[in-house]
Amino acid sequence: MISPRGQVLVVAEQLDPTADLVVQALAALKVPVLRFDLAEFPQSIVLSAEHRDEAPGWSGELSSGRRAAQLKEVRAIYYRRPGLPVVSPQILDAYKNWALSQAVVGMVQILSSLPVVWMHHPDVYRASAHKPGQLVTATTAGLRVPRSFVGNSLAAARAWGERIGGSLVCKPIAAASINLPDAPPSMLPTRQLDVSELDESLELTAHYLQECVPKDFEVRLTVVGQRMFPVAIHARSERARTDWRSDYDALEYEPVSIPEEVACGVRRFMAAHRLNYGAFDFAVRPDGQWVFFECNPAGQWQFIAKATDLPIAEAHASLLQGAVS
Repeated sequence: MISPRGQVLVVAEQLDPTADLVVQALAALKVPVLRFDLAEFPQSIVLSAEHRDEAPGWSGELSSGRRAAQLKEVRAIYYRRPGLPVVSPQILDAYKNWALSQAVVGMVQILSSLPVVWMHHPDVYRASAHKPGQLVTATTAGLRVPRSFVGNSLAAARAWGERIGGSLVCKPIAAASINLPDAPPSMLPTRQLDVSELDESLELTAHYLQECVPKDFEVRLTVVGQRMFPVAIHARSERARTDWRSDYDALEYEPVSIPEEVACGVRRFMAAHRLNYGAFDFAVRPDGQWVFFECNPAGQWQFIAKATDLPIAEAHASLLQGAVS
């Protein structure tokens, strides 16, 4: 039976269908939820927190006007890529950055200090979100990874590319959008290229190159706690075969089984980064070997659940409500 004192905070963007599914699944379990976006603080969200020397930990209230949560009653936080606080237009321009920093640290640090189950704690997300470090963790965990290069030395990149055979892919090293005039923000997709195509533009910033991995198909492996949902992604266009995110209309999805040695490696990876959720991307080679590309600790799964009817939202709710049962 769910304790009436157990509340779950869902901290996510206002328009986030993935967070919507988690809220619905928690509601089906009759778990009390307060959902808000950091972008609503401090104009619409009110925080009042108190720390006493005789009772370690923060107490107080978080209120959206419609609903409220007592900090001492929060048992789990689903923290999924919220926006940044938006300060009042009444604040003078000279003080806007100062006020923004106060809002970010004030809210996030109060939440971060709560002794609750997280998916994921901001510190855990920052430590686990970047690809270069992930490759080291994945290799240590026993997963196969592509040979990779990071840098801005054209001569070194060309020499490295020649050593591995000349067929490469170039992909973003970090999640960041491109803002072109008169166009919505967009992400750069993975691009296949030959080593002969590398030019002086590589010297302008850090670039992330990998060997081109031959693949029968790719797998999006969604991991929630101890539950794994491996789904094959079959690409039906040339663009999608290079980067399936660039052509969603050309994709077909199929739940598949995961080799035990890969599952064990994934568990070791999750434990190393203290994750209880991850969206893993693998290529499956023609010889059946699984090759790790990356793990997004806040990756999308709504499209996978919709295409396959896998109970991914329910797995989230089960993990979060387990903290309050």
